[in-house]
This record gives sequence, structure tokens and C-alpha cells, in this order.
Amino acid sequence: MIAEIPFWQRKRLDEMTPAEWESLCDGCGLCCLQKLEDEDTGEVYHTDLACRYMDLETCRCTVYSERLKKVPACTVLTPDTVNEYHWMPQTCAYRTLAEGRPLADWHPLRSGDPDSVHRAGVSVRGKVVSEDDVAEQDWEEHIIHWIL
Repeated sequence: MIAEIPFWQRKRLDEMTPAEWESLCDGCGLCCLQKLEDEDTGEVYHTDLACRYMDLETCRCTVYSERLKKVPACTVLTPDTVNEYHWMPQTCAYRTLAEGRPLADWHPLRSGDPDSVHRAGVSVRGKVVSEDDVAEQDWEEHIIHWIL
């Protein structure tokens, strides 16, 4: 018997069910880091400051279902908008699939383990602090260059 081809290999992003779409998130937390944009060049800089609603241990949003009420500028990826977020890391499954690349071996959908992203060192676990711990005028001091 031939094993079924996983949905992410046989469906386009716009063909996925909401549950399939959500399962693409590997839980790395990189998209939940505060970003600073140079108004002159448009260049985006990542910081090591996580959104106040991120659980720093699990790297998951603690208010996911109501995140847009609490953080109106929160990133919302859809099949139509995924390519607009040029600052998303190369490791992001949404970006990976949109660019025609395969999911990494450490991705939870491939490994079957939600902690594989952390063990692979791809997540922000242990690398960030909450935005609540740093005054906004000091955010520039938290620009990082380790985003994959």
C-alpha cells in the first residue's frame, strides 16, 4: 500500500482547510518578535522582544483567538498575503511552501513532535524577553541578527 502524500505536499496553500493551514505553524515564535522599520529605506529589523502575549516557554500566543482585538497590527497570514511579509524568516513553513521548498525535517508536521522546532534551535525559546520588560525608547538596543 502506498502511503498517503501529506496535505502540504499535495495541496496549494489556498486549497488547505483552516485546520491544515493552522497546523503549518511550527511554533517558532519568530513572527511574534517586535520589528522596527527604517522609515527611509523600508528595511525591517527584528528585535529580541516578544509580544507581551507570547508564552516565552511554548513560543505560542496566549490570546490567539482574540489577538487582533488586543494587537490590531498582529501578523495575519493568509494564502493571499503570505508573500507580502518579506520579513518572515526563511524557516517559516508558510514562506517555505509559498516558495516551493519542502518542510524541514524538524517541522512538527514531519517529526510528529511539537518540541522538535525547539530542539533544532529554530525557535525563540530562551533567546527573547517580553516587550513589557523594555521601554519602547530602548527597543533599538534589542535589534538582533540571528533570524534564520
